[in-house]
Amino acid sequence: MATVEESEDYFVREIEKNDGSVLRMYQCSKGDVGCVVWDAAIVLSKYLETEQFCSVQSGVSTWSSKNIIELGAGTGLVGLVAATLGGGNVEEFLPHPHYILMADCIYYEQSVEPLVETLKLLAGPETCIICCYEQRTVGVNPEIEKRFFELLLQEFQSEEIPPEKQDPEFNSPDIRILHLRRRVD
Repeated sequence: MATVEESEDYFVREIEKNDGSVLRMYQCSKGDVGCVVWDAAIVLSKYLETEQFCSVQSGVSTWSSKNIIELGAGTGLVGLVAATLGGGNVEEFLPHPHYILMADCIYYEQSVEPLVETLKLLAGPETCIICCYEQRTVGVNPEIEKRFFELLLQEFQSEEIPPEKQDPEFNSPDIRILHLRRRVD
């Protein structure tokens, strides 16, 4: 009998964390969006480990005891990394989580409005949404991205994270990281 690692239906993606530990993600060889470790999920996961969030010298992590929700990141890599860095139980986020993590959620036209509405419902005045997405330039993707930001920026302000604040190895010119917060009028 074949093990999961030997199966033709799966292959293993190993993501090494900065502390040397390794997360082994079983990715489907065939399937839909939830079966894949997306590049934006890896970029966001590595961003969560950067010095601005995790001090190597002191061992202090911004994520310790923070309530975090992950929205749509394929196999859940981002949420798993956040949990290994000390992220709290998602059941305890009421009334609002400290962080909402989103990786590669902006590409289905039919999900744009429900996604923005979900963010409006979940995000409180202190919530930081960290949105990481691959900027796609073919087909209807530019229009979907444009529509998403038209709706989102009515309620939220956006700050793009420059490459020098991202992981030096795990970044890409076509993958953007944004910090989003509710507008304060």
